[in-house]
Amino acid sequence: MNPSKAKITYLFHSGYAVETANHFIIFDYYQPFSGNKRSIADGVITSEFLKNKKNVMVFSSHAHADHFDPTILKWGKENPNIHYILSSDIQVKSDSLHLHIVSAYEELNVDNIVIEAFGSTDQGISFLIQADGISIFHAGDLNWWHWSGEAKEERDYAEKIFKAEMERIEGKKVDVAFFPVDRRLEEAYSMGAEYFAEKVKPKLLLPMHFGDDYGASKEFTKRAKLLGITTTQISHKGQEIIFSSDK
Repeated sequence: MNPSKAKITYLFHSGYAVETANHFIIFDYYQPFSGNKRSIADGVITSEFLKNKKNVMVFSSHAHADHFDPTILKWGKENPNIHYILSSDIQVKSDSLHLHIVSAYEELNVDNIVIEAFGSTDQGISFLIQADGISIFHAGDLNWWHWSGEAKEERDYAEKIFKAEMERIEGKKVDVAFFPVDRRLEEAYSMGAEYFAEKVKPKLLLPMHFGDDYGASKEFTKRAKLLGITTTQISHKGQEIIFSSDK
């Protein structure tokens, strides 16, 4: 991989894989319907696929089942050099795996990757990492959770805590961001992503947290074009996006 480029693969829901010059990074893997499909082209990561890969880093932002799949722990049995960076709310113990348990606002350096953990507006944490000259942000469940059915006080609180977290992140260099675009929020489905893009200005913002609702990405792509946000429409598992930091 060219030092200034990264190959990004959409896996499912909030799961993405990123291959940089020297690392293979997996965020929030969750694949409940893999069936007989056993290929990254189908959004499926297997122990066999990772067995001979070097510098593999696996991140899980929190313990919710759609962000932490225990399957990931099996990968380390085939490749004992895998590093796991897990939110502190995930209850995992192992003497054989390289586990790094992280809480919000902690920083660490693992295998030449600089990791900053930020907070969430739900459970767990979000991640900002620097890998081979490329900065990557994964939001986890950090979002402006504006639910129309909630009382005004709850909606106001959701806005307050989201914007407070954005103040911590604003000013950070972000090349690639993965951020929730969730149509369960109805008209507010992309409000958090739009605010994040306005304040943080990532070079590329890719949607997540939409499950099989690929229409959410399609609609966000239209919104992004109007707002000057660089994105890519996600249409299927295994979709590849090439990011170049030179652009």
